[in-house]
Amino acid sequence: MSNDIATRTPVPVSHEPAVSRALAKGQVIDITTTGRRSGEPRRIEIVFHNIDGRIFITGMPRRQERAWLHNLRADPRFTLHLKGEIRSDIRATAREVTDETERRAVFEWIVAHAWRQQDVEAMTAYSPLIEVLIAPAA
Repeated sequence: MSNDIATRTPVPVSHEPAVSRALAKGQVIDITTTGRRSGEPRRIEIVFHNIDGRIFITGMPRRQERAWLHNLRADPRFTLHLKGEIRSDIRATAREVTDETERRAVFEWIVAHAWRQQDVEAMTAYSPLIEVLIAPAA
């Protein structure tokens, strides 16, 4: 991982230990955003990656922007739904990653550790990318 990613502080997660363990390794989740035009909840299935304690959500590269990213630009608050062995609904905020150097570092990690068939250049150019900022447990 490049210094740009590694030097940032991971978001502290003050949830129960089982939830923290579930967030420690990437997996399939759902997220619920608020529709930017309708104001209605919009739930989709997606994958997150945990890179040095920081959580990122991305998608496969394609030129068309995703509705979920448009929704998060309009209202960055969303719910991350763990749905594996550990089930939990976690309040979070999205930070869209737009800096090319940071995007490249994240995608280099993802291609090296998770999605080996993908192309770093294509992902840097055409994949959505957000960092998940977890809200403290209530």
